[in-house]
Amino acid sequence: MKFKSILLSITLLLVSSFAHKAYAQDDFNYDAYDPFADYSEFDQASEEEADINFFRNGRFFTIGFLGGYRTFTSVLGELYEGSPAFGAYISYFFDLRFAMQLTYLTGDHPYRLVTDSTTINGNVSVQEIGFGIKYFLNTQNVTRGLAAINPYVLLGIEQVYRTQRYDGSIAATPDGTMGFAGSFGIEIPMMKNKMYFGAEATYVYVGFPDENNQIIMNNTGTGIYPRGDLVRFNGLIGINF
Repeated sequence: MKFKSILLSITLLLVSSFAHKAYAQDDFNYDAYDPFADYSEFDQASEEEADINFFRNGRFFTIGFLGGYRTFTSVLGELYEGSPAFGAYISYFFDLRFAMQLTYLTGDHPYRLVTDSTTINGNVSVQEIGFGIKYFLNTQNVTRGLAAINPYVLLGIEQVYRTQRYDGSIAATPDGTMGFAGSFGIEIPMMKNKMYFGAEATYVYVGFPDENNQIIMNNTGTGIYPRGDLVRFNGLIGINF
């Protein structure tokens, strides 16, 4: 009986040791051949966290309205008076910082050309259709109050159309030109980020077809070349979706 007890104890010890060893080998093999346990796992988790943050705190697109003051530089600033201009825009967001934006803006400006012999008054209608990429600056390292203003830069291109009228009649065929626009602005959220208001300053570099042509009055050259660019200062209000 004593011998049988010893033999049974040895058998149980060997079975237990073999089972533990087999389990350890299976666990080791699982870790070694797991296709998901590689160096990219941390990157995937980071990307997943960014996606969750975007779906929770981001916005897919924005519809907004803008209005303010538009003026001109150089000689165009002497010919055209600054006046209000209004428009609308729509923005589509790729992530929390990048968006593309389509903008439309229109407004009329009084026109006045004065020479030694005569004065011509009129009106010029200017329309802008712009497409650009908007980037919101990182404000994580600034104070909480400044972080709420959401500063951004906007770079893009614009098609600018112009129609000049003198004394109520169309003096020339409407013309147009392609321009390059740069903006800096801020957005301040309200109503739990459902809406926002803000401000924006924009400079549009343009070259109208007649900027190198001297203005002729009464078959006499005036020495005036209508060169200049556009400058805008606008207020914004938008709705987030």
